Amino acid sequence: MPLSQSPSQNNAAQENAVPNRDPTEPLAIEARGLVKRFSGTLAVDGVDISVRQGAIYGILGPNGAGKTTTLRMLLGIIDPDEGVRRVFGQDNPHEIAQLIGYLPEERGLYPAMKGVEAIAFMGALRGLTLAEGRERGRELLINHGMEFAIERQIRQMSKGQAQTVQLLGTLVHRPKLVVLDEPFSGLDAINQGKLERMIRDLADAGTTVIFSTHVIHHAERLCEGVAIIAGGKVPYAGSVEAARDRIPAQVRLETRSREGAWLKALPEDARREGDFFHFPLPETGIESLLKVLIEGKAGIQTLSIERAGLHDAFVHIAGEAAARALEDGTMEDGQ
Repeated sequence: MPLSQSPSQNNAAQENAVPNRDPTEPLAIEARGLVKRFSGTLAVDGVDISVRQGAIYGILGPNGAGKTTTLRMLLGIIDPDEGVRRVFGQDNPHEIAQLIGYLPEERGLYPAMKGVEAIAFMGALRGLTLAEGRERGRELLINHGMEFAIERQIRQMSKGQAQTVQLLGTLVHRPKLVVLDEPFSGLDAINQGKLERMIRDLADAGTTVIFSTHVIHHAERLCEGVAIIAGGKVPYAGSVEAARDRIPAQVRLETRSREGAWLKALPEDARREGDFFHFPLPETGIESLLKVLIEGKAGIQTLSIERAGLHDAFVHIAGEAAARALEDGTMEDGQ
């Protein structure tokens, strides 16, 4: 299927492109104009995503915003009603299933299986022999501090331990692309940290990692690029840095003096909160303002310049309603 686009799709793709990406750089995922309906309800409406090989990429949005549906279309689990997607240049992801590891949001392991057998079973689904899967499974469990789980049944493990076994089963066939749907859900802080380190190690080894989440700080810490999904649409797809740069850096100023001619030099949108002034960093920079403050004897106590975080960028891009839904974890529309 040719990867063709309408003029409006081309414009959206250009707006959402990762800045400064080498056009010759190989892509793990390329999707244009993905649309999916369920029983007449529009769940995903025109998703454009590009992920370079070896990147960590986040699909960010509330539960119900369309993240899982998007991932399933990218992997060929379901087909889009409109649009096209390619995985490592292939139109049909099923033809390269052995290159892909997928951890769905709905976890599922046989409770009576031992840890190493569960990993070997998952490897067999991706073409490994059971003997090779057991050997790799033992190695993975030992390397991740879970040697005890080799002979322990899934039903005897904690939720975090069982989830780690399933994640290792996702990796046992050594995929080039790993897709994780809400992988941090249900994990305590310690296991979340372990998972973050595992994701970084995979990327360092050249594996592409895509994960969905409704928790912004995971995406901000890990990802090179993100797609923000709200109500089945993607208002932004690109680098985390470019998303943050959509909001001007904010200046926080505290002065000893409360009055003076220097006040006229502050931007019109400066607001005073207690002893502090807050305003966006002027396009001309802070130097000219500093000069006026010093010459006017404002008495600078504190002056800091803070870049916007990814949460602020999400609010700016997707809107207050989507941000509230993100914090609540749910959204009415989408799948």
